[in-house]
Amino acid sequence: MPKTICLALTGASGMPYGIRLLECLLGAGCHVQLLYSQVAQVVARQEMALELPARAQEAQVFFRERFSGLPGTLDVYGREEWFSPVASGSNPPDAMVVCPCTMGTLAAIAQGLADNLIQRAADVALKERRPLILVPRETPFSSIHLENMLRLSQAGAVILPPNPGFYNHPKSVQDVVDFVVARILDHLGVAHALMQRWGASAE
Repeated sequence: MPKTICLALTGASGMPYGIRLLECLLGAGCHVQLLYSQVAQVVARQEMALELPARAQEAQVFFRERFSGLPGTLDVYGREEWFSPVASGSNPPDAMVVCPCTMGTLAAIAQGLADNLIQRAADVALKERRPLILVPRETPFSSIHLENMLRLSQAGAVILPPNPGFYNHPKSVQDVVDFVVARILDHLGVAHALMQRWGASAE
């Protein structure tokens, strides 16, 4: 049965990670429940010249057309869509990823806030003991950031900063992006062929 993954995009730098992750999840046949913040729209425009529609219904059409050749399915929900499946522990996704994750979103999740659907979905993932992966794109980290990450790690979340490795000799920015996305997919248990694994001989 295909996995259901909730993917949230927030307004940190690193939007190429989130969009590539969306593509790979759909390519793997997953059902993706997509959420994104208003600031994520600004970052997508700045980093990728990508105009994300403000309305969830329009965004759903936009992404379904963009990734129309992939086997996965996609639903997009608005930030205040409280009757969406991700808002309730009675119908949680198999896992959730916030990529990229702002320090503000991370702090809100660490404090158990649920002022918007992204925060509520993350809160549901934690309370239902579903995998929650946060991809914080910030540097350097303050003590407050680190304390919030520790609190979330102790609560069961995976803190996965997008720190690429270079042992696979990346030849492009896309290779660097794929390295990070591959690590996220590994933690979700989603198969991929984005990079050669450590210790595996090249064919």
